[in-house]
Amino acid sequence: MLDRWTLTAVKPLLKRSAAICNRLGLSANQITLAGFLVGMTSLPLLALELYSWAFIAIVLNRLADGIDGELARLQGATDAGAYLDIALDFVFYATVIAGFALADAGNNALAAAFLLLGFMGTGCSFLAFAIMAERRGLQKMNYPGKGFYYLGGITEGTETIAFLMLMCLFPGIFAPLAWVFFALCALTTMTRVVGGYHTLSQQK
Repeated sequence: MLDRWTLTAVKPLLKRSAAICNRLGLSANQITLAGFLVGMTSLPLLALELYSWAFIAIVLNRLADGIDGELARLQGATDAGAYLDIALDFVFYATVIAGFALADAGNNALAAAFLLLGFMGTGCSFLAFAIMAERRGLQKMNYPGKGFYYLGGITEGTETIAFLMLMCLFPGIFAPLAWVFFALCALTTMTRVVGGYHTLSQQK
């Protein structure tokens, strides 16, 4: 819901960072993989309740996710790179939630399980529609830099990052935050399924 504004705000920083990476001879896929590996350290960090360090790992992962896209546009975007980026993003998001479940299973596990269910709903409705949109040649210009048809919703990247950061800053209320975000994910899934179905059914 907020991505179009946050992406505009951070784009200058991402472009400058991508230009530096390009001069250093780094590829977009290298940045994607490096960001993913840094993000995956959030699992042991959260399990050990090192929330400040996990916060940093999450922020660095998301910065890398923005830089790799800008770098891909400089060097020539590829389908393989777009696929790698989105696939690792979903693994990263689920990993963070698993880390909170490990940190305090008694209080966090049930809420974490339902939040992962919410992620499954938003993820599958997002990716399934992207496949159909590609097959039918649909385009949406709200996010022209994306490597696939970007079906929006209440819980996009900005909202997800904000909740993950709040969970790190206030780990004692992870469960309430997770339940709230699960509800938002469920609403996003419903609107995407309904909206996606109507969009596709109107196509000849």
